[in-house]
Amino acid sequence: MGLIVFLVLSIGLFVNISPQFGSNPSKEKQAVFKKLPHYSDGKFQNLIPTEMSMDFGKSLRLLPEFFKDDPSRQPDFELPIKKVDSLELVKSPVNKLIWFGHSAFLLQLDGKNILLDPMFGDVPAPHPWLGNERFFDELPIEIEQLPTIDMVLFSHDHYDHLDYESVIRLKSKTKRFFVPLGVGSHLESWGIPSENIQEMDWWDETNFENIQLAFAPSRHFSGRGLTNRFSTLWGSWVIKGENENIYFSGDGGYGPHFKEIGEKYGPFNLALLECGQYNENWKEIHMMPEETAQAGVDIGAEQIMPIHWGAFRLAMHSWTEPVDRLLIKADELGVKVQTPLIGEFFDIQGEKLYDQKWWIKP
Repeated sequence: MGLIVFLVLSIGLFVNISPQFGSNPSKEKQAVFKKLPHYSDGKFQNLIPTEMSMDFGKSLRLLPEFFKDDPSRQPDFELPIKKVDSLELVKSPVNKLIWFGHSAFLLQLDGKNILLDPMFGDVPAPHPWLGNERFFDELPIEIEQLPTIDMVLFSHDHYDHLDYESVIRLKSKTKRFFVPLGVGSHLESWGIPSENIQEMDWWDETNFENIQLAFAPSRHFSGRGLTNRFSTLWGSWVIKGENENIYFSGDGGYGPHFKEIGEKYGPFNLALLECGQYNENWKEIHMMPEETAQAGVDIGAEQIMPIHWGAFRLAMHSWTEPVDRLLIKADELGVKVQTPLIGEFFDIQGEKLYDQKWWIKP
């Protein structure tokens, strides 16, 4: 009994003291949220009914499978990561993209440096003991070597997208953070001045330094603690420059919102679409690979790139299954798929097909 009390107290103390958990939206913010059609009973809601929970018994039955020592769930060879020279990031007329694995990107668009879901930490969890480590030891480039960042876009507040340590290292070199409603509370608790944060609702649009942004819906959820699920909003981003139109899906299940986004903001030169960490038990909040290909058709993308894979093990499928299944369905639908190396410069305007199957063991 004493051990149980100790564990409960320790967990409670960790949750309340550790800065990684961030901060819940204030009562003033919640009062504003109550006026929104997709907020009720103190929570944000998806646009269509979305099954979120498994019963306790089912969760227990899945635990052994989740923690099973399956070698196919992570690479058994050193991934061919491209190292990035900071001098190569000097402003140039070429619009390019660099993938850091999972959903993290540096986008250089019209001379601006834009980070998307910059999770640069080793473990997507509030403590190293609570998650699996990244598949590779060194990132293509460290945060300190990056140029001044004009804007950071976050899709939602889960640990594999919004990382406390990364934000701390980025805050002195970032001009503006664009986040879903409520997520600004986390950043403020981590020392980001409120004037450097812009919260956005679904379908909100803004222009920052001649880059047009729109925050669009996704079918997902939020929460960093034990009791604050749905307390902040989640979504996807439309990023439009002078000649390029890019879609970043964030996380989420398949739904009619893709077609709506495509009709409103498409067509897109490139769509960065979630493809990984899925399971039949939670398919309504994480797309299956075949749905990723269909989403590319729905939004009107000239080309798509699978994201949310290649860095962490957060589900029970093999680490290469997402991209392998996607390529089969994309070929069937006539969808062009880009698969650049992690760290490789991806010229958005170029005609090159980045189709190396680098995930196959040499």
